[in-house]
Amino acid sequence: MSTSELHVVPVAPAAVSGEPRYVVETDALTLRYGRKLALKSLNLRIPQGRIHAIVGANGAGKTSLFRILLGFQSQTSGSARILGRDCGTLTEHDRARIGFVNEEHSLPAWLRVHEVVAMQRRLYPQWNEARFRSIVEHFTVGAEQRIRELSRGERAGVNLAMAMAQEPELLILDEPTLGLDVVAKRAFLEAVLTSVEDADCTIIYCSHQMEEIERLADNLIVMERGELVHMSPPDAFCERVSLWVAEFPFLASGAEFLPGVLQVDRIDGLFHFIVLDQDDQFGKQLEAKGARRTLRGAVGLDRAVNAFLTRNHARPLLADVKDSIQ
Repeated sequence: MSTSELHVVPVAPAAVSGEPRYVVETDALTLRYGRKLALKSLNLRIPQGRIHAIVGANGAGKTSLFRILLGFQSQTSGSARILGRDCGTLTEHDRARIGFVNEEHSLPAWLRVHEVVAMQRRLYPQWNEARFRSIVEHFTVGAEQRIRELSRGERAGVNLAMAMAQEPELLILDEPTLGLDVVAKRAFLEAVLTSVEDADCTIIYCSHQMEEIERLADNLIVMERGELVHMSPPDAFCERVSLWVAEFPFLASGAEFLPGVLQVDRIDGLFHFIVLDQDDQFGKQLEAKGARRTLRGAVGLDRAVNAFLTRNHARPLLADVKDSIQ
């Protein structure tokens, strides 16, 4: 991530034995905008290595967290550290250790690609030209092209290549594929996977696209209303969520309020329950509510996360069941 002024960032000193175990550490981190709590006593530890995905509905606090971590925003209370450094006192050395790519992919429109790259190269003496070229080759970008001539996907590729070429210890990607077409998105994701294999870099990836998270992430972090509500490998999260399909021959009021119900849908006359942390006993509870037949199945990450994030909005069954018996 480049600083606001154009000046050279010296090479940071070599790592010592006291290198932090976590790339991100927050303790009771709170951010308040007037009466609104953007972050609510957030306690978060993100370990070094691999790809960590942060997901949450709009307003979950993800952007506020990134602003504090990158030193752009001061918290109301609590503490936040990134790569072992207090986020409120980041130096040029610290910022040189962090790469950042967001959804805007903003670059000076009047400059040519090679001119933008030259600026970045001067900022970071540890610049890795081979890594830059290996990433940018995933995209059809010419060095003589002006930035304004590039598509959104090509700008995204240039931004990622420059961020990785600075040899960051931590790369933060905030909705980097938003607005990209299918081809550009695939190229971007392939470049990310290649980068994490070739470089000793931890990646924090924020996206609403669950297919991206499913493909990339080793660790799933779920935020809701400024709080951490879940963290585990994606597979472990999916194991907590299950699908129950039930047939109700008559009115079954109250089934949507059974313990663990996240979401209820009616599909082809059958009722689909997405439930959290429930075993086979849940099928017996459905039968007690009048279900004639039940079937248990697995749930993919997309459906599991979406149901989890909307669990306070389970659709009542009453109207649907009335329709089914008329």
